[in-house]
Amino acid sequence: MHKLSHAISGSWVPYSHGAVYSVVPSGEGEKLLAGIPSGDWRPFERLVSSLEPPYLLLYVLHTPRGEGGAGRYQSPALSPLQFQKFMQRFGSYLSSDARFDIWAHSPTEKATIVWDRHDQLFAYGPIAKYSAVLDALGFGHGDAGISFAHQHHYRPESDATAHDILRSLPWTHSPLRPEDEQ
Repeated sequence: MHKLSHAISGSWVPYSHGAVYSVVPSGEGEKLLAGIPSGDWRPFERLVSSLEPPYLLLYVLHTPRGEGGAGRYQSPALSPLQFQKFMQRFGSYLSSDARFDIWAHSPTEKATIVWDRHDQLFAYGPIAKYSAVLDALGFGHGDAGISFAHQHHYRPESDATAHDILRSLPWTHSPLRPEDEQ
């Protein structure tokens, strides 16, 4: 199961990033950009867990398939245990379906981590801490950009889990912003 495919010799094949990251300029200074090999949810979970709690999640549903309306779903403040249980329950879904982006924010550290539909992580805040976590996970320096033709995958077999994720927390819903839409 994969979120992304790319064209090779006229055929669409699964795409997986290498375990690489780089620090790049952003409007706020610098951000870390990492590729997530095979959509593995653990790098996102480890980066978020390295931050000071509580954690706020933002589930950006840009391509619904009947589970709920498109929009931004903001979680209440989560403890580390609540966050880890959420990731254990929904990690496989988050790894294999491209209908959403998910953000995590630590208000205490003013830090944000975004895992997008392209299996890229964008991390704002304590760059040195993020780099240390990824280094410990075996990541190296490299380009995790997406500059090629690709397809996103929305799994019908994931529809029930997508429905469950929207009922797992007392989310606060708001409309998509222009930058959220595909």
